[in-house]
Amino acid sequence: MYASFKSIGAYVPQKRLTNKDLEEIVDTNDEWIKQRTGIENRFIADEDESTSDLAYKAAEKAIARSGLAKEEIDAIICATITPDFFCMPSTACVVADKLGIKYVTAFDISAACSGFVYALNIAKAFIESGLKKNVLIIGAEKLSAIVDYTDRTTCVLFGDGAGAAVIGASELLEESVLDIHTSSDGAYQDFLITPGGGSQNPCSQKVIDEHLQFLKMKGNETFKLAVNTLTKDVTRILQKNDMTSTDVDYFIPHQANFRIIDAVGRKLKFPQEKIVLTVAKYGNTSAASIPMAINDWYESGKLKQGDLMLLDTFGGGLTWGSALVYFNQKDS
Repeated sequence: MYASFKSIGAYVPQKRLTNKDLEEIVDTNDEWIKQRTGIENRFIADEDESTSDLAYKAAEKAIARSGLAKEEIDAIICATITPDFFCMPSTACVVADKLGIKYVTAFDISAACSGFVYALNIAKAFIESGLKKNVLIIGAEKLSAIVDYTDRTTCVLFGDGAGAAVIGASELLEESVLDIHTSSDGAYQDFLITPGGGSQNPCSQKVIDEHLQFLKMKGNETFKLAVNTLTKDVTRILQKNDMTSTDVDYFIPHQANFRIIDAVGRKLKFPQEKIVLTVAKYGNTSAASIPMAINDWYESGKLKQGDLMLLDTFGGGLTWGSALVYFNQKDS
């Protein structure tokens, strides 16, 4: 029995924040942002809109497209670094309640931008072991809640959104989540970090005054490490499966920065028409990035049932991962 990528769904908040809008907020400009990141827009959730609200709307679409009843979902995994609540309940439990799904395994994972691929790995293990039959995985972020809009090096990068997929069982290899590789290296934990609010630096006036509750990033160091790590990881998974870039229909990387995606794509010899790009439209949405990109390509009519996707991601932790996945959503 194989795990199979049965459906995709996504949700984006209504409010759009353009580069021109950011010029009014922080010392930056449209040309500078586009040259360094490729980002033109990002979408921002309303103040009363939580991560679970975004996740719920993406999940509803994914379940509807899967052809399953909600009662057939027997596990929910939510990848997020912006949970509704600091410790508990998990965002997955809140989403389960909003969906009306009771008495199932539900939990969050924290792997930053690699979260969706990590969740996919867990779902694959659940299904191929026979423990679960249909797993709902979600990448959802309200990054605007942890972004410092006085810090021009980070606030231009991030947006809000959610993507979800149903991973079910199949007896066919050509419908499977073929292979996944995930890894990490905590020695680089300070490259991407939210220093305040946890047990090391509990919430205090000092944390608030020094803006330690917000995301901090070492941009140049992260860029260099990301390009090298992602290239090596993709090369490894392709070699392991006796494949090359020509065997892949679409390369779907984490949408962090156009320059990173372009550099990795060139090193791996992917033609432009195979590289999925949504970073200009949404910015970096962390764990939501890859499922949102898959959904965009599906809704545009480019991604078809049977296409082989190569997912590739890198995020805080540091974490990274890649996956070879056949897209198995049947056309409605």
